[in-house]
Amino acid sequence: MTELGHIFTLLALGCGVYAILASLIGVRKHDERLVKSGEHGAIGVSLMLTLAAVGVWQALLTDNFRMEYVASYSNRALPLSFKFTSLWAGMKGSLLFWAMLLSFFSTFCILIYRNKQRVLMPYVTAVNMAVTVFFIVMINFVTPLFEMLNFTPPDGRGLNPLLQHWAMVIHPPILYLGYVGFTIPFAFAIAALLSGQMGNEWLAITRRWTIVPWFFLGIGMMLGGKWAYMELGWGGYWAWDPVENAAMMPWLTGTAFLHSVMIQEKKNMLRVWNMVLIILTFTLCIFGTFLTRSGVVSSVHSFTQSSLGPLFLGFVGVIMAFSFTLLMYRLPNLKSPVRMESIVSRESAFLLNNVVFLGACFAVLWGTMFPVISEAVRGVKITVGAPWFNAVNVPIALLLLLLTGIGPLVAWRKSSGAQLKKMFLWPTVSTLVTFVVLFALGMRHVYALISFALSVFVTHTIVAEFHRGAVARGRSNNENYFTALWNLLMKNRQRYGGYVVHFGMVLIFVGVTGQAFTQEAEAQLKPGEAIKLRNYELVYQSTREYTDANKSVVESTMIVKRDGQVLETIYPQKHLYRVQNQPTTEVALFSNLREDLYVVLGEYKPETNAATFHAYLNPLVMWVWIGGMVLTIGTLITLLPDSVSPGRKSPAVSQAVPAGQTEKTVA
Repeated sequence: MTELGHIFTLLALGCGVYAILASLIGVRKHDERLVKSGEHGAIGVSLMLTLAAVGVWQALLTDNFRMEYVASYSNRALPLSFKFTSLWAGMKGSLLFWAMLLSFFSTFCILIYRNKQRVLMPYVTAVNMAVTVFFIVMINFVTPLFEMLNFTPPDGRGLNPLLQHWAMVIHPPILYLGYVGFTIPFAFAIAALLSGQMGNEWLAITRRWTIVPWFFLGIGMMLGGKWAYMELGWGGYWAWDPVENAAMMPWLTGTAFLHSVMIQEKKNMLRVWNMVLIILTFTLCIFGTFLTRSGVVSSVHSFTQSSLGPLFLGFVGVIMAFSFTLLMYRLPNLKSPVRMESIVSRESAFLLNNVVFLGACFAVLWGTMFPVISEAVRGVKITVGAPWFNAVNVPIALLLLLLTGIGPLVAWRKSSGAQLKKMFLWPTVSTLVTFVVLFALGMRHVYALISFALSVFVTHTIVAEFHRGAVARGRSNNENYFTALWNLLMKNRQRYGGYVVHFGMVLIFVGVTGQAFTQEAEAQLKPGEAIKLRNYELVYQSTREYTDANKSVVESTMIVKRDGQVLETIYPQKHLYRVQNQPTTEVALFSNLREDLYVVLGEYKPETNAATFHAYLNPLVMWVWIGGMVLTIGTLITLLPDSVSPGRKSPAVSQAVPAGQTEKTVA
C-alpha cells in the first residue's frame, strides 16, 4: 500500500495538471467536452489522493515502521484513535490531508454546478486544481511522504504527547476545513475576473461557501483553545501564539467579507473592496500554512524547521501578484457607480466595521511577524508578548462589539434622528444602568466595565429586533407570540440566524472578559493540608502512581470545598510518556457557569508524599464554550435553504408548469 500510495500521489499530480490545461483550453476554444473532461480530471485527483491517504492509514494502523513517516509519528503502544489522527500530526501527512480536503471541496463544487455556471466553472476548476497541484508537488518532490527507511525499527518514536488529547482528534481537521474552504470563494472571485462576469452572481454563489469555512475556522480556534486550556496547564486558552494568530487573521478578514457582501447584494456597492477582501482572506490562509510549516516563528503548535518556508512564501507572492494584477486589469469595469448617501446608514456602519476588522488583522499580523522582522533588520529577535496584543486589540474588540449592536439596526441609505431614537434609546439606557450598577458594586476594571455594558447593549438590540419582528408577524398573520417568533426565524434565516451568531459572540465576549478577574495561588502541600483561593478550599488527600501501555501516571486526589461545604473530588495528574520521555500536565477542573477552579499538579515527592499545586480561579470561562455552541446554532440556521412563502414561486422553478401537473417548490 505504501508503494501504491506514492503512485497514487503521482497520478493525482498528472490528473491535476490535466484538469488545469483541459479547463483553460476548453473554455478558450468553447469546447464543453474538454471542459467536462477537465472536471473529470479534478474528480480523479480527489480519488487518487484518497487512495494515497488510505495507504498512509494502512501503514499507521499496521505499524509499518519501515515507512519513515510511521516511524516518526506512531508507535506500538499508541491508541488506535491517535494512530488514525497521526495522518495530520506531521508536516508531510498534513500536506496530503490539506490537498485531499481541497480536492473534496473542488469535487463537491463540480457536482453541484455540473449543469450550471458554465461560464465560471472552467476557471473555478483551474484555480482549485492549481492550488491542489502546489501541495501535491510538495508531497512528491519536496517532503516525500512515502519515503522508506533502509531498515525496519522495532518501534516508532510515537506521537507528540501534547497531541494525545481528544481535541486533537477533531481540532486539526476542523481548522483545515476552514483554511481549505476559503479556496472556493477565492476561485469564484478569480473566475469572475478572468471571465469578465463581474456582476453580483459570483457573490451570491459563494455566500454559503464562505460561511462554511468561516464557521470551521472559528470553531477550530475554539477547540484549539480548549486543548490549550486542558493540556498545557498555564491556566488560559488564548496566548496570542503565532499559530493561533495565523488562524485568527483570515477569520477576521473573512468576517469583514461576510458583512461587506451584504452591501454589494443590497446596494451594488463595494465591488472592488469585496474582491480585495476575499483575495486577502485566501492569501492569509496560505500565509498561515506558511507560518505553521516554515519554522520562522516559535510556537507549541508549529511543525519543525523545514525547507518548505521559502516555497510557501513564494506561493503567497504568486497568488498576490496574479490576483491583484488581474484586479487592476478589470478595475474600470468593476467599479460601482453607486455612492454612499449618508454617514448615518447601514452601509456606513458596515464599512466602518470592515475597516476595524482589517485594523485588527493588521495589528495581529504586525505583532506576529515583528520578531522575524526585527531579527532580519537588527539581528536581534524582539519578542512581542500577550500584553502588547491585549493592549492593541482589546480596544479594537470593544469597538467591534459596539458596531455589532449598531450596524444591523441602522436603516439602509439614511437614518433619521427619530429612527435612531426609536432603535437605540432603551438599549442605551440599559447599557448606562449596567455600567453604573457594576461600578457601584465595586468593579473598577475599565475594559471589563465597558465590555459588560456593551454586551448588555448588543443583547438588548438583538432581543428587541426579535420582539418587534414577532409582534409584527403575529398581528399580520394572526399567530400567537411564540409561533410568530419561530416562523420569523425560519422565514428570515439569513438575517435572524445572523443575530443568533451575534449573540453567540456576545457570550464569548462575556467569557473572555472574565479573564480580567483571574486569581491564582501556589503551594506545596502534605496530605490533609489545603490551599485557599477566595471562598474555595482545596484539601490535598493523597497521590498514587500507576502505569499503562503508553505512559506512567502520577495522580493526586483533592477535595473541593466552597464556604466549608464539600462540592466534588478532583484528580490533577502528570503523565510521563515512556517512548518520548516527555511529561505532560492533565489539569483538574471544577466548572460552573460562574467560574472554573483549575488545578495543576506540579512536583511530587514520593518520600514525603508532598506535592506542589498551582490553582487558578477563572471567572466566566464556561460562557466562552456556550457562546461557541450558540454561534454554531446561528451558523446552521443561516445555512438552511431559504424558504418560499405560500403562493410565491421559487425563482428556481418560475417557468411555466405543464397543464395537468401540480407546481412543486424545489429547495
